[in-house]
Amino acid sequence: MKAAAFAYARATSVVNALELLGTHGDKAKVLSGGQSLMPAMNLRLTSPELIVDIGELAELRGIAVTGSIVRIGALTRHVDVLKSPEIAANAPLLTEAIAHVAHPAVRNRGTIGGNLAHADPASELPACMVALNATIVVRGQAGERRVAAEEFFKGIYATDLSAQELLVGVELPVASTNSSYFFHEFARRQGDYAIAGLAAQAIVEKDIFTKLRLVFFAVGDRPLLARAATKLINVSLTPEVLAAAMIVLGEELDPQDDHQASASMRRHLAKVLLARGASALLCRPDLNAGGRA
Repeated sequence: MKAAAFAYARATSVVNALELLGTHGDKAKVLSGGQSLMPAMNLRLTSPELIVDIGELAELRGIAVTGSIVRIGALTRHVDVLKSPEIAANAPLLTEAIAHVAHPAVRNRGTIGGNLAHADPASELPACMVALNATIVVRGQAGERRVAAEEFFKGIYATDLSAQELLVGVELPVASTNSSYFFHEFARRQGDYAIAGLAAQAIVEKDIFTKLRLVFFAVGDRPLLARAATKLINVSLTPEVLAAAMIVLGEELDPQDDHQASASMRRHLAKVLLARGASALLCRPDLNAGGRA
């Protein structure tokens, strides 16, 4: 199957792109890396009247560290994030996670902004942005606004981004010296969509979590910032405490059945990830005794 007929415009600047989006609204789609948009168009899942190509806008590309903030331009490709020494030093969770995004061919073309705007609930990067307490930078004709990552993702392929706006970048806090991170996903094969995954960031002091963000993906319609993490903060972590957190996690999850896995399988795998994540973040193998899959 091939895409329906469409008009094409290559934006010459962010201002020009916003003018085109302002004129055409939800009849237009933004093309950055094209790794999600083009397959959807070929399958007739979306049929925009106009494609606004922003791929040549150098102002939306690059990684910079300024003080306590890492800024990543929306057109920065996955492979550039993967190889970035600035990301490895200041947001290592992202370096680890992005190696799991699809395959090299996709990572060579796909962009951070395109991935986040697409908001696939099985995608690694939205969960990482929530775990890292990132800010999504959005620009419209009226100016720029910033949205906390946990408020940006609204549902399956749904975000806080309007049809007249562009996602222009993300801002991440620099990881502190006593921070710890964890990333793992279950998938049938490397590069397949995740069945269940966890991105986590913690502050650890004397074998105790003082801050902990556990964000599960592929187990609901958006990244889930788990309330279960509150059960693990400022307490000595024992198997009993971990078991209580798993009960809370099971209650807040709402996974769906699909061709890859049942809801009960996803709920089980999320609990396994909770045990593995807590064990790895604290370097406590004993906590993972019950976290088997």
